[in-house]
Amino acid sequence: MPAPVDTFRSSSELMTMSHRRSILFTISWLLLAMIGLAIFVFGLIVAVWPGSGDPAFLRAIGVASIGMGLFGVMLTANAYRRRERWAWFTLWYYPVFWLAHLLGGLPPGQDHMHQIVFIALSLVGLLLAVRDFFGRGATRGA
Repeated sequence: MPAPVDTFRSSSELMTMSHRRSILFTISWLLLAMIGLAIFVFGLIVAVWPGSGDPAFLRAIGVASIGMGLFGVMLTANAYRRRERWAWFTLWYYPVFWLAHLLGGLPPGQDHMHQIVFIALSLVGLLLAVRDFFGRGATRGA
């Protein structure tokens, strides 16, 4: 009776696979952290230099963006990096948020390229880590 395929792997193959997973996960959380940082920086700029229009309204948008960006960075840097599933699900807020802005023609800006970029980066970041959260060796974190 022949042995099943992939029953035995050498330790170097396992190390290579583990190293590859580690690199993909690092790319994943860095992409998500970059989005949070970009939102945070945008908020700082708008809060400090609201530009033309209604300065009080723009400052409020800036402060809200600071909070959203900070929340995203902290979530990514802590719970997401610990591979807690709730953090993976929660960070789906990014592509949903940016898709709503794109489809609704919402600000900031008149060109929507940044929204497309943030949708793509957040989807790549989340999908690169699927096996880390739901794969065979994934922990069943809360």
